[in-house]
Amino acid sequence: MSRLFKIIMISTISTNAFFMVLWTDYKTRYNLFRLFEVSELIFVSIYSSEFCMKLYVDPINYWKDGYNLLDVIIIIIIFIPYSLRKIKGKHYPYLNIADGVQSLRILKLITYSRGIRTLITAVGQTAYTVASVLILLFVLMYIFAVLGFCLFGVPERADLNNWGNLALAFFTLFSLATVDGWTDLQQQLDARNFILSRSFTIIFILLASFVFLSMFVGVMIIHTEDSVKKLERELMLERHMTRMEEKHVILKRQQEEVSKLMQTQKNVDHKSFTELVEKFKKTLRHTDPMVLDDFGTSLPFIDVYLSTLDNQDATIYKLQELYYEIVHVLSLMLEDLPQKKQSQSLEKVEEK
Repeated sequence: MSRLFKIIMISTISTNAFFMVLWTDYKTRYNLFRLFEVSELIFVSIYSSEFCMKLYVDPINYWKDGYNLLDVIIIIIIFIPYSLRKIKGKHYPYLNIADGVQSLRILKLITYSRGIRTLITAVGQTAYTVASVLILLFVLMYIFAVLGFCLFGVPERADLNNWGNLALAFFTLFSLATVDGWTDLQQQLDARNFILSRSFTIIFILLASFVFLSMFVGVMIIHTEDSVKKLERELMLERHMTRMEEKHVILKRQQEEVSKLMQTQKNVDHKSFTELVEKFKKTLRHTDPMVLDDFGTSLPFIDVYLSTLDNQDATIYKLQELYYEIVHVLSLMLEDLPQKKQSQSLEKVEEK
């Protein structure tokens, strides 16, 4: 959990990603073949050591963290090419796929990047809303796919390349939704003199691109902003707690210095008060929350302040005793009231 360990791991992952970029060039791979082999052993050793250390520190809670499970999956992916080369040989046809999947190693940065984890959390929180938007978009595309097939795929002059069946119609509508080459698709429809083609294209683009896709982006932005604000609040709280701990340590050290200063004043008579204060000031740091004038650091002020606190405690204690006595007297008076009422009623009966 130390900062140094995180820096080492981030540097290792970034260097590994850079080496993978160099590895994609055939000439560089051929010239630096030994360097790539040695570096690969070093990277795999570091990743394995990281896994073993984390598992040793907390073997139970390690498996409860999703990012730790991601690291385990990446480690398994790392060892797949070695296993295939041992079992199937170097000429196994699917070995290139196993080598290509090694690019997932860079996902280990997620574990050490709080900002990336915040964005992933935001994406996870939008899953339900995004799924609802995508379902509505699929329903819209289904309606327009059937409608487009009936309008542009059935007649004799039909555009069979784009609207010949429902699958082609879905693919064409996806191109319209992304507004990618929609003018070419519209020109093909205009060439066949379809009357409703322009109205069909404009209405679908307005609904799919400007409404649903904008809604999708808006949902992602809202949840991302909420997650970023939450991260900022957490960082502010952490900084505040760190400052409070630092102030507590500083004030504790200052109290110890004041106690030593008071003891020195009692034991050493030949030193003047100004010299003692100046000596005390030298023990303070520029970041210490302390007033460095003669009033705030003078021993008479500290003595008066401490004696005032003692007098306040004594006064509060005496007031509490007085309150207890008043309550006791009132309780006795309440107990005597029924007896007095009974005696008065008896006297009235005797008089009658």
